[in-house]
Amino acid sequence: MSQEFDIAILGATGAVGEAMVEVLEERQFPVRNLYLLASDRSAGKVLRFKGKSARVTDVEDFDWSQVQIALFSA
Repeated sequence: MSQEFDIAILGATGAVGEAMVEVLEERQFPVRNLYLLASDRSAGKVLRFKGKSARVTDVEDFDWSQVQIALFSA
């Protein structure tokens, strides 16, 4: 059984954050849940990950205990 990870990306709507999402997909990183986070003005945007839509949420209310890996981009 391969291990999967719950991952958060803060700054997901910026160029570097979007590149992080692409690399996770290209490298077939074992992602169970991907949390795309940004400021309130970017919350609600939709990005694609593994052929599915993923909504960006506001970082202010995020529970960091949900993830094993957090990636930060400015």
